[in-house]
Amino acid sequence: MSTVGRVLDLFSCSGGAGWGYHLAGFEVDGCDIADRPRYPFGYHRGDALDYLAHLIATGDIARYTLVHASPPCQAGCALTVGTNASQGWGGTHTDLVAPTRTLLDRTGLPCVIEQPNGKAEIRKDLSLCGEMFGLGVLRHRNFELGRWSTVKPAHPKHRGYVRGHRHGVRREGPYVAAYGKGGGKATVPEMQQAMGITWTDVHEELTEAIPPAYTKWIGTAFLTCRQEVFA
Repeated sequence: MSTVGRVLDLFSCSGGAGWGYHLAGFEVDGCDIADRPRYPFGYHRGDALDYLAHLIATGDIARYTLVHASPPCQAGCALTVGTNASQGWGGTHTDLVAPTRTLLDRTGLPCVIEQPNGKAEIRKDLSLCGEMFGLGVLRHRNFELGRWSTVKPAHPKHRGYVRGHRHGVRREGPYVAAYGKGGGKATVPEMQQAMGITWTDVHEELTEAIPPAYTKWIGTAFLTCRQEVFA
């Protein structure tokens, strides 16, 4: 597969976002504060914001075409514990989205910031759902686009319930709950199949992962936008 540019995947976790950009034709480099031995591309272990600041200061950021960032939400994300401990924040809720956006602005590059529904506030230029791609999860995610734009796709009607227990009621449905354990929630193999992720079988990584179909769509939309600009 010929490459169309290079993406910097910040707060990369297990590489769900990175794999989608790879499928769109990009080379990918990741950065995460936790040890991610299953990350499928070149990878820097360290604080993502420190690393981005270093790339800006040295000029090495120029080798990238697009920057993707998925800063963890400090209130409830499983990755928060490790991030907070490394930074000395303890249990304090610290906003990582604002400093991430500030550094992304300094790069001068097109960028993407991702957040789950109900978490840190970002501009919702895109809202993607597993039903848009025929996946076995819903996993709604919002994306703020910097220095580029694309048409926001329509959100299709869900085909039914997410399987499992909720409020004392057991329901069946076409989607699995790819988080937590028990109560009918997805097994690791079910999560892998539902999201199209095969390279990790770590429950926590799958719980946090962005389905690659989302960023494949975003990467393809970005390339279309760039072609139109230079046409």
